Amino acid sequence: MPLSAGDKLGPYEIVSAIGAGGMGEVYKARDTRLERFVAVKVLPDHIAAREDSRARFEREARAVASLNHPNICVLHDIGPNYMVMELIEGETLAARLSKGAIPVEQAVAFAIQIADGLDRAHRAGVTHRDVKPGNIMLTRDGVKVLDFGLAKSTPKAIAPTEATLTAALTSEGTILGTPQYMAPEQFGGQEADARSDIWAFGAVLYEMLTGRKAFEGKSYSSLVGAILATEPAPMKGKPWLERLVGRCLRKEAEERYFSMHDIVLDLRTPPQESVGAAVPRQVQLPWVLVAGVMALIAVGVSALHFTQKAPAAPSMRFQIQTPGSAPTQFLSLSPDGRMLAFLANSGDNDQLWIRPMDSI
Repeated sequence: MPLSAGDKLGPYEIVSAIGAGGMGEVYKARDTRLERFVAVKVLPDHIAAREDSRARFEREARAVASLNHPNICVLHDIGPNYMVMELIEGETLAARLSKGAIPVEQAVAFAIQIADGLDRAHRAGVTHRDVKPGNIMLTRDGVKVLDFGLAKSTPKAIAPTEATLTAALTSEGTILGTPQYMAPEQFGGQEADARSDIWAFGAVLYEMLTGRKAFEGKSYSSLVGAILATEPAPMKGKPWLERLVGRCLRKEAEERYFSMHDIVLDLRTPPQESVGAAVPRQVQLPWVLVAGVMALIAVGVSALHFTQKAPAAPSMRFQIQTPGSAPTQFLSLSPDGRMLAFLANSGDNDQLWIRPMDSI
């Protein structure tokens, strides 16, 4: 039976309903001891009576309690049929995606936080098993991964039947996961592990970048056929992210990323080709300016070189003592510049004189 405002669960006073799903109803409540608002998740009576449902509820509590990370919802307390978590204000990623694709830079920032939170869970031995936009909250302070109710702590799961999967297309929580984000091995009844979360993460990142689901189908058969035998439509203009998503969505689990930590590293250090393609103005413009300035300097230097007058050759002045007192005539320098010939009067006759230039 749904709770109403004013109802109490131990020290928690219900304020209002937040939402409901296959595994419980969520309420905003006031912690009367610490005077703070919290989120209380309550199992419905018809589910609380089932032993397997209670076991799943307890698994969620244990899984969340073992984790401490800024991108994972904090567990405060647990009661006989409820659990108390931090109250997170914001919108789900599913609500955001209903408005269309997310810009690349913002999508990558969200993806890093999601992957970082899942990495922390995997390191603690916890597999989420239901990573999807509806379990990811976008808040003012960052991304929060919610609902570890399907966290792995039991033996091998039983393969879902066509009946249960068909029902899950319209009613979440019927099977261990949401079909559109389930890895191929889960449809074969294999035990989900961290690599199944990596698949689901790839499907979520694809949806953030394109605004459409990686795999779709009008029925159980067509959806499973798409997941098992087809590849998502190309992601135009995002080659490095398409490669990253493609590696997450490999059909064989062994061919996917080894860990979420590796994904975080790749998201934080994109290849150089993506930097050049994404921000050509920021990277290339300074070099264009430098080249232009250098060209102007070269033109200026060339103009200065060709317009400047060559310096005049230094002039030389020297005196040659000629014989006699009559003036010399017909001075002539030899071709090699070493001898000087001239006519000079000596007595009554003009005589030809030849004089080395290096003599005194």
